[in-house]
Amino acid sequence: MNDYIVRATAAQGQIRAFAATTREMVETARKAHNTSPVVTAALGRLLTGGAMMGVMMKGDKDVLTLQIKCDGPIHGLVVTADAKGNVKGYADQTDVMLPANAQGKLDVGGAVGSGILSVIKDLGLKEPYVGQTQLQTGEIGDDLTYYFASSEQVPSCVGLGVLMERDNTVKRAGGFIVQLMPDATEEIIEKLEANLAQITSVTGLLDQGDTPEMILEKLLGNLDLEILDRLDTRFYCNCDKVRVGKVLISLGKKDLQNMIDEGKEVQLNCHFCNTDYTFSVEELKELLSLAQA
Repeated sequence: MNDYIVRATAAQGQIRAFAATTREMVETARKAHNTSPVVTAALGRLLTGGAMMGVMMKGDKDVLTLQIKCDGPIHGLVVTADAKGNVKGYADQTDVMLPANAQGKLDVGGAVGSGILSVIKDLGLKEPYVGQTQLQTGEIGDDLTYYFASSEQVPSCVGLGVLMERDNTVKRAGGFIVQLMPDATEEIIEKLEANLAQITSVTGLLDQGDTPEMILEKLLGNLDLEILDRLDTRFYCNCDKVRVGKVLISLGKKDLQNMIDEGKEVQLNCHFCNTDYTFSVEELKELLSLAQA
C-alpha cells in the first residue's frame, strides 16, 4: 500500500481530522540514516505527524519544520514538511539502544526525555511563525497534542505509531490528528471523547489492516464523517549537487581558495537524507569562479 493522508470533517464541520499510513516513508528514513529501532520509532512518529501538519498549510511554497531538542540519548530530531505531502527528517543520534518500556514497547519517551518542541512555519511572510512548548512525555503524539492546545489553542488528539519487524525493518507506521473547531458543542465533544477512549493503540489498528479511512471511521463514524480527499505522502529530500554547491559558494572566496590550495576533494553531507556530495578540486575552482562573478 502506498503511503497517503486522508483529510476529513465530521459533525457538520465541528471536527476536522487527518489520518495517514506511512510505512514506506519511515522505512525510507530508516534505510537512509541506518537508525536503531527506537530511533526509527521516534523519527517515524515525528515524520508522520509532520506530514499531516504539513498538508494543513494552504500555500504551495509553505514549509513546516518540527524541531525537538532534548536531554535523552537521541539528543534531537528535525522534520521538515511541505503542503504537498513531502517530508524529510533526521535524528541527531541514530544508534540509541534502550530496553523496552513498562508496556513492552520501544521506549521512545526514554530516548527523547525532556526538552523543547519547536514548530516553525514559513508561510512566505517577513518572519516565520514559531511556537515552542515543553515536551510532555517525549512520546511525540502527546507532545504534539499539547502543542496544539497550548500554542495554537486548538483542542486536539494526536495518535502516532511505528511497529517494527523482528529484522528491524518497519512493519507498520501511521497516525491520526483529530481537532475540535471553536463551535464544537458539549454533546459532540463527549461523543468524540468516548470514541477516542476505545482506541488503545495506533499500531494495533494498523497491524490489523486498518486503512486511514477505517481509523477515521472508528473515531468519527457516528459523527457524520465526511472524507474530503486523499493525498500521497513520501519521504523526499530536494537536495542535489547544485544546491550543495551553493552552500560552498556561500562560504566565500577565501574559504574556497583555501580548499583548493589544500589540493584535496571536499565532501559534504545532507543531514536530511544522508547523501554525500563530493567536489573535486576542479569543481571547487568552478565554484570559485561563480563566487567571483
